[in-house]
Amino acid sequence: MGKHITVIQGHPDPAPTHFGHALADAYVRGAQQAGHEVMRIAVAPMNLPLLRDKDEWEKGPVPPPVRAAQQAIGRADHLVLVYPLWLGTMPAVLKGFLEQALRPGFAVGEPGSGKPWKRLLAGRSARIVVTMGMPALFYRWFFRAHSLKSLERNILGFCGVGPIRASLVGMVETADDRRRRRWLARMEALGRRAR
Repeated sequence: MGKHITVIQGHPDPAPTHFGHALADAYVRGAQQAGHEVMRIAVAPMNLPLLRDKDEWEKGPVPPPVRAAQQAIGRADHLVLVYPLWLGTMPAVLKGFLEQALRPGFAVGEPGSGKPWKRLLAGRSARIVVTMGMPALFYRWFFRAHSLKSLERNILGFCGVGPIRASLVGMVETADDRRRRRWLARMEALGRRAR
């Protein structure tokens, strides 16, 4: 039986020429071929305000495009986030989107007395796909994948998402066609398996 998959394209530039878009497309293609239902969220076209304080995050109005995205996330068995590494972390538009979408009442519930927040997105798995100009091994070992770990633990894990797997795609600007085809085939295979 197929899974419900939501793919979040976190590249701030909607132009389809970026390799991250091709990776997401390959994942979706594989998933659909295997009979999975796929919904897509593109962050770039959303003109979202930034949240400025705790009260806004907890009680402020949720913009209409975020409400629609929350429905797609809520329906999903598996989430896929695709984004480029910018200044060592995710682009600001993706972070702003996640702050808007993963709010109390949707992603987390109020904590009890002396208890942690309730994790309302438990039962969903995730794949994070990060493209970067540096070698992926350098990011993982020298920089210790610090921003990826923060996304895994402090954002997705905080909401109950797990297991979380990652694909780091390095040297995207200098990769030859053979390497790109290999990555696209890998993403398509992951999509077929909903992993």
